[in-house]
Parts: sequence; C-alpha cells; structure tokens
Amino acid sequence: MNSRAYVPADTAWYLISLRPSGQHDGLRRAAARFGARTVAVSPWRLQARDDEATRSRMAQALACDRLIFTSPAAAVAAAGLMPLERLDAGRLVAVGQGTGRALRRHGAAAVQAPTRMDSEGLLALPAMADLHGKRVALVTAPGGRGMIAAQVQARGAQLLRVDVYDRVPLPVPAALCARLQALDAPAVLAVSSGEALERVMPQLPSALRQRWQRQPLVAASARLAALATTLGFAHAHVAAGPMPGQLAAAAHAALFPPAA
Repeated sequence: MNSRAYVPADTAWYLISLRPSGQHDGLRRAAARFGARTVAVSPWRLQARDDEATRSRMAQALACDRLIFTSPAAAVAAAGLMPLERLDAGRLVAVGQGTGRALRRHGAAAVQAPTRMDSEGLLALPAMADLHGKRVALVTAPGGRGMIAAQVQARGAQLLRVDVYDRVPLPVPAALCARLQALDAPAVLAVSSGEALERVMPQLPSALRQRWQRQPLVAASARLAALATTLGFAHAHVAAGPMPGQLAAAAHAALFPPAA
C-alpha cells in the first residue's frame, strides 16, 4: 500500500538497511545516489563453514543434477570449499542476478538466474521444470528458503541440503536504537530478508518499533511486503527486485511520489 506522507524533494532522508554486518556498502552507494544517508542495522554476521563434514556434503553436491545457490554468500562460501570450474553447463541455478555474478566470479559458467529474483522466480526457470528423479543440491545457510526445498521435493527430486555458511546473530545495540529514535529526517526501511525483519523487530524499544511501523517500508518481493504488513507495517511498498538500486529507487519513490 502507498505511504500517505509527502516529503519535499530537497529534504534529507535516511534509508535503514537490514543487511548482514559488513554488507551494507552496495545499498549505501545506491541510497547516496538518491540523496539518502544509510543507517546500518545488522541482524547477523555471515560466517563461512570450513570443516570436513561440509566439504563432504559439497563434494556430494557437485555430483547432483542441479545445484541451487540461494545467495551470493552461498556462492562465495561454496567456492572456498571446492572449485566451481568443474561444474558442467546447465546444472547451476542462482536465486538472483547477484548470486549468478558471484558464481561466475569464482569460475562457474552457464549459470541460470531468474529476472524475478526471488524463490518464485527461481522455481519458474526451465531448469527447475522437470526434476522428477533428479538429485538437487540446495547450497545455502540454516533457515530460510523453505519454499524452494519444499517445491523441489514436491516435483519429485531427491534433495541434498548443503549449509555452507552460518548467520551468527547480532544484538541491536541500545546506542543504535537511540540513534534511530533521534533521526532528524524521514526514513524508509529496506527489507530483502523476512528473517532479518523478524529478528530485529522484537529487539527494538516499543516507541521505535511503532515509529518503524508508521514509516514507509520497501520490500524486495510481494511476499516480503505481505510479511511486513502482518508485522504491523502500514505503508509497505514492493520494489522491482532485491538489488540495492531497486530498493533505493523504491524507497525514494515512497517518500517523493511523482506529481499527479
């Protein structure tokens, strides 16, 4: 739904990022192009796994008919465990363009990635249409992407889950909450992970949580926007996709709606 707020075009504003620790730069650069400053609120940090059990499962994944990578972090962590150059064309599937680029940077070729960069878009790819009797590896982290795993199995495939990194939870510091409460200009919350939103919200003081629920939120998909609505957000907007530029553009449009 649309925000009722209108902000003059020369007004400063903030974009609140829920990206993992150390991964806010892309959104920060995109927001700056629209005149915004970014406030980083990290729900977790990412930690790649490097143990024999994970290496063994990754070796099994390399023998599967399809390998699905659910994030750039999954691609990077997997490349640290096993060379990706050996993978045959047509077997690699990425949840989005960013994940596809990460795979190609690490030597993988012929990566399929959807234009609609979410679980639904990935499941609509031709490579995902006929999975009956095939072995499919889901290269990911614990939690999340339940829809992909369930649909892969529903389509008759044998699923191998390979968790190649962990999301290590981080607290929201009291000083950061105080800074967020004291922001002196309008703010928009950018959401590309439902888990991130669900982790951060209960940690906020009640007054700050209610402030967030009143201000605009931009989500990377309609599914995330619907989740935000169930969490009490009154002005949830859907961005064109999860890329930093798409989220920043949607956030700017939420505060500065085009003239009628």
